[in-house]
Amino acid sequence: MTKYYFDKTVDLSFEDAIARVTEELKKEGFGILTEIDVQATLKKKLEVDFRPYRILGARNPPFAYKALSAESHIGVYLPCNVIVQDAGNGKTEVAGWIRWWRCPASKIPLWSLWQRKYRQSCNA
Repeated sequence: MTKYYFDKTVDLSFEDAIARVTEELKKEGFGILTEIDVQATLKKKLEVDFRPYRILGARNPPFAYKALSAESHIGVYLPCNVIVQDAGNGKTEVAGWIRWWRCPASKIPLWSLWQRKYRQSCNA
């Protein structure tokens, strides 16, 4: 199976990793539009226990505006999700989506710029 994400395991607590990801994305002009607490949602809806897991919906309004102006359907890829999950043993995994290599939007120069900035932010 082709890997559709890039990831990094960090020596940070789950909450510290969320704060760090949010801070690093902010430095690159991204804000967190949505935050889904998967652990709490699964507990509430299914009454099951699950590891700490958050989906952060990152967005950069100027990039989004330019991308939507160039391609009206690019919104199916927005916001750009980043996951933060407990990896065990005091480590946390941070991962983002890389499926854009198959995405027609990858032909939009702005999208390529966003990809570079997003990867740089997540590798910080």
